This record gives sequence, structure tokens and C-alpha cells, in this order.
Amino acid sequence: MTSRLPSLNGLRAFEAAARHMSFTLAASELNVTQTAISHQIRRLEEELGARLFIRQNRSLSLTPEAAEYLPGVRAAFNDLRLATDRLLRRDDDHVLTVSTLASLAAKWLLPRLSAFQEAHSGIDVRITTSTSLVDFQRDKVDAAIRYGRGQWAGLRADWLMADELFPVCSPSLLQGTRPLKCPEDLRDHVLLHTSNANSDDWRLWLTAAGLPTDISKQPGVTFDLLFVTIQAAIDGIGIAMGRTSYVQDDIAKGRLVVPFKIALPADAGFYLVTPQGRADSPKLSAFRSWLGATAHTTA
Repeated sequence: MTSRLPSLNGLRAFEAAARHMSFTLAASELNVTQTAISHQIRRLEEELGARLFIRQNRSLSLTPEAAEYLPGVRAAFNDLRLATDRLLRRDDDHVLTVSTLASLAAKWLLPRLSAFQEAHSGIDVRITTSTSLVDFQRDKVDAAIRYGRGQWAGLRADWLMADELFPVCSPSLLQGTRPLKCPEDLRDHVLLHTSNANSDDWRLWLTAAGLPTDISKQPGVTFDLLFVTIQAAIDGIGIAMGRTSYVQDDIAKGRLVVPFKIALPADAGFYLVTPQGRADSPKLSAFRSWLGATAHTTA
């Protein structure tokens, strides 16, 4: 005999109210009234024969029975979302949407992407850029290239490559009137900075080189994106703190040079990140295999 399942609306109300610990916020999320949430939860409690919430003045807490029940309810809803997502994405098997940093896209991914398209002409690749961590459910993104240590809950992270930090500049600066033969000569040059995540790169490198960190505080120019900082270095405006994946092509083509032999290993790296439930889809498997091989070849 099959057990009768409780009301789906009641379970949705219970999960939302337990997550927010608020009937009001649950009602707002589900686009119903607070009274409706109260009725649905009361009906669910009657179906289950167990009390789920303890209501005290303006506070709300779970009963021991509810605390034990909640993980199973959340897991069931998550399975339902994943199954629905897989069903709806069947028509999108030929579309691969990848999110990454704008600078990494411009300086590393895009110059290499044609090789993937030639090998997998049936996959329509779409690149989006953002400095924020992507929400795979909300943003309809298949994969992301993230910088970090590879630990993101509920996601598969495949190692791609690591960076080293080192100064780069235009060849013309080495031939200028102001010398650039040793790190101490940086005091006589314009330093180029990148705000946000890379704002500390100069200080870290100067410390590794045994130089005073106040050199990084001298007047310079700051940009909001790393690839713009690199372009400013190519144009001879000043000296930038480069990262391997962003400058290796420009160094190989002679647009940039490395004036010193001191390189600082970064403490993190780039990963291809995918939702666990979709990580082995054909299009993601193909992209992962190509991206890993490409990163290894250019490392």
C-alpha cells in the first residue's frame, strides 16, 4: 500500500517558513498572504499529526520533529528542481553558457575559444562576464570559471591553472631615460593598479621581493578591470602587476616584457565550476575536457 503524501503547498509553505523563520517572509516569497501560509502549515500539521512550529510572541522556532523532517523536505524539493531543470534543458543541449571574469575572458579564454568551436561545431557557446559568483539556478548558466581554492558547496570544481604575480611593462620603458634594472628602480616609475580583487597584488609582490610596501602607495593610475591595466602597460603608461594567465600571450608576442626575475606564486587558482547534477552532461564534458587540455598546454 502506497503511503499518502502530504499537501505539496503545505510542504512549500513549511520549507519557506523554516528557511526564513518567518511566515511573513515565506508569504512574500510564495506570493500569497501570511494568513494563507498559516492555514497551509496548520493543515500540514493536521495531516502529519505533529506540531511543526513553536510560536512565541514575535519569534518562531522549529519543534524537534520539524527539525528532523526539514532536511528530507529540502532534499526532495532540490531533487524535484534538478529533475525539472534537466527536463527543461533538453532543448538547450546545444547551448553552453559560461560565466567568467571579463579580464580572463579577454586575455585568455577568447583567444583560444575558436579551437573549441572548430572541434564542437554543434555547441553554441555563450560567454557572460561578472565579478560576482554566479547563481546557477537564477542566472541560467551552465558553467563558470572561478578563481579561488576549489571549495564551493554543492558544486563540482575542476582544477585548471595557477598564476604567478610579477611586474610587466612595455619594452619601450626598458629603453627609456629612467632606469629599470632592479626592483628599487620602481620608485621612479608610474605603478598601475587594479581595484577590487587584485588591489593587494603590488604589496604582496613587494614583500616577497624584500622591498618596502610603501612603494605601492606612491602616485599611480588605478583601473577597475585587470585587462585594462594590462593594456595601459602595453601602451607604456606605467608598470603593471601581471598574472600569468592574463599576460602570457602579450609576453610571447613581444607586447610586454618582464623586467625582473622575481615571481610570487598565487595562493589560489582557476577552476571550472559546474552544478553537481549537470556536471556530466555531454556539452559540459566536452568543454571540461577541452578547457583542461588547453590550460595544461599553456601553463
